[in-house]
Amino acid sequence: MPPSTQGEAVNTRPLLLMDVDGPLNPWAAKPSRRPEGYLTYRMRPTGWHLPRQKPLRVWLNPAHGARLLNLPFDLVWATTWAHEANEWIGPPLGLPELPCISWPEGLKRASSPYWKPAPAVFWKTRTIVDYVAGRPFAWIDDDVTDLDREYVALHHDGPALLHHVDPRLGLLPADFETLTEWANSLTTKTDECHIVRPNEAE
Repeated sequence: MPPSTQGEAVNTRPLLLMDVDGPLNPWAAKPSRRPEGYLTYRMRPTGWHLPRQKPLRVWLNPAHGARLLNLPFDLVWATTWAHEANEWIGPPLGLPELPCISWPEGLKRASSPYWKPAPAVFWKTRTIVDYVAGRPFAWIDDDVTDLDREYVALHHDGPALLHHVDPRLGLLPADFETLTEWANSLTTKTDECHIVRPNEAE
């Protein structure tokens, strides 16, 4: 379920569902060319804990944390890092502990650059639609396609933005601008719905 709100007030802010690998960690960039503004972190999340195993290299841009927090969204992890995103990814970015989507058992949780499946709805998409439960949301991921947009249009009752991020580049200023403009457009539409002209009032 989406994060609850304090008291009885209904939170009308949209959700921002965040993948890690791709948007925040541009894993597909050339190993010899770390993107500008990023720092290298060596991490040992689940699956990377064996003593002789090299830690996982992750590139993160510390400036992204403040930019994400300044967006007009409620942030949610939507990543295979699951709850470990709060342990390994959030702190370097200066993010607080965030809600995290739990993926049902049996779904494909990993991908490989050498494995190219036939076009299909991404395995995360159905769970995400169930999680948001009609609430407006944007989703940043390097795996979303038009098939996912079509699925969301058919099964989600509220506004949605499925925004693809190039995993070679990670989040760029233009991505933050797109997210902000989309969220602000929701506010504008809501305000317009509450305008009552004098000659229309009973």
